[in-house]
Amino acid sequence: MKVILKSDVKDLGDAGVVVSVKDGFARNYLIPKNLAVEANEKNIKALEHERKKILEAARKVKAGAEDLASKISALSVTINAKAGDEDKLFGSVTSMDIADALKLQGVDIDKKKIVLDEPIKRLGAYTIPVKIHSSVSAQLNVVVTGE
Repeated sequence: MKVILKSDVKDLGDAGVVVSVKDGFARNYLIPKNLAVEANEKNIKALEHERKKILEAARKVKAGAEDLASKISALSVTINAKAGDEDKLFGSVTSMDIADALKLQGVDIDKKKIVLDEPIKRLGAYTIPVKIHSSVSAQLNVVVTGE
């Protein structure tokens, strides 16, 4: 079944693109969640009209994400944590801790966008990737110091 995506869908395509998917995926997931509409003649004509709006909105979102990425790259976050012998922490620093520290510096970002393979368990300086948009990411400097 051919559908027109109304918003970006990971591993499928960007908004405004006509893609071919399995019927069940379209009927049970994409269309009920308002992520896509069936690609018939009427909807394709409407797509041409909406394409300009969608592309302009996507451009604005990406520009905002790039501005946020430049802000985040310029920041350095310091997190104080209790540490024991050999610079091991009594716990760990998670993406939620980093998001809270960023919020204190005036940057409000969702903890899910901070890409930590595993929590930080030692003192030191780290460079953490932050995925802001599907095509925009930034590197955040995090320094974990002992109390």
